[in-house]
Amino acid sequence: MLPDGPAHAELPFHRPFVSGREGSAVASSLAGGHTAGNGPFAMQCERYLTALTGSAKVLLTHSCTGALEMAALLAGIGPGDEVIMPSFTFVSTANAFVLRGATPVFVDVRAEDLTIDPAVVEAAVARRTRAIVPVHYGGGVADMASVNAIAEQAGLVVIEDAAQSIYATYRGRAGGTLGALGALSFHETKNLSCGEGGALLVNDPAYVDRGEVLQEKGTNRLRFVRGEIRAYTWIDVGSSFLMSDPSAAILSTQLDAGPEITAARRAIWEAYHIAFAPLEAKELVIRPAFGPDVHHNGHIYWLLTPDREARDRVIARLGEHGVRAQFHYVPLHSSPAGLRFGRALGQLAKTRDLAARLVRLPLWVGMTRADVDHVAALVTRALGERRGAAVRDRTYEAEPVAASDPAPGSS
Repeated sequence: MLPDGPAHAELPFHRPFVSGREGSAVASSLAGGHTAGNGPFAMQCERYLTALTGSAKVLLTHSCTGALEMAALLAGIGPGDEVIMPSFTFVSTANAFVLRGATPVFVDVRAEDLTIDPAVVEAAVARRTRAIVPVHYGGGVADMASVNAIAEQAGLVVIEDAAQSIYATYRGRAGGTLGALGALSFHETKNLSCGEGGALLVNDPAYVDRGEVLQEKGTNRLRFVRGEIRAYTWIDVGSSFLMSDPSAAILSTQLDAGPEITAARRAIWEAYHIAFAPLEAKELVIRPAFGPDVHHNGHIYWLLTPDREARDRVIARLGEHGVRAQFHYVPLHSSPAGLRFGRALGQLAKTRDLAARLVRLPLWVGMTRADVDHVAALVTRALGERRGAAVRDRTYEAEPVAASDPAPGSS
């Protein structure tokens, strides 16, 4: 339940949850004498996450970026391969595969939840396609039934960027567990945080043994630690993907409070959703709409405004009153690196339009009902300053699809 109480004088966009037990957990880690990776707290977190998600193996990493890079290695992505992903995502989604020499193929998202559009995914599949990377935006989960059906028919691996989706589910299954591999984030900006951190969810048992090797710099050290071999050695490529044990100690306290954090964030999300229903009825905003298969985690509350000018006006009006709102990603296909390393399926008019109209509102544990009401009143006032600025679901013309296998160097 959303707490009562006065509105905060200042409302930052995000404030990390602190349970109060983080300091003692870090002290315990330091006193234990094992502060590197795969220590006692890391093992505790991996056991918790395995029970929570049902993954075959959970490997803690220093970041979600690291988890995605491990996934690219495990999937055998390399030069000449293509990987389908939404343009509306963070750079790490693409970087993990560009580092392997692959080409990101950027596609559109759906307006209702800003996740990858399965209809355009199917059109993007080509001879060089090796993987599909759905991004679970805003604490929801993409349409994984459709994505997996396309992948199965084409023989592709599915790697979920589930950075924002801890405790979110799709048809009762955890986000990040519906493909062969999934990546979680525990960055400062996420629902559960240890500052910097992530986890690779290994759902296909065929990847487990090699995943342990990649995480430990290409060695079989974990088998040595378990007493399975007398010495360990270098056996494969790898890197230092491990999370330090003090970081894992902080994460352990966050995981203990995970259900409480998630319930609190969902309560704020639902309060926003109710507060903005009248504005949507007047066609001044479009609210997020998760499907019946999705149980979201309250990570982001966003609105679509009529146009970029209206979005900027909302952000400015909120800022004048100490409320920090933000837009989000610049679509990757239009970025300098996206133009250099990837290619887009068409002009992605929908993605460009949605990104220009989106505003994210403050959402963190500790906000009150008065905070939500205050934000809603300011947004309503800002959008009411220009009559006739209605926002409606837009019809985007079907775009011609370029040849599926471009000439060498054209991507």
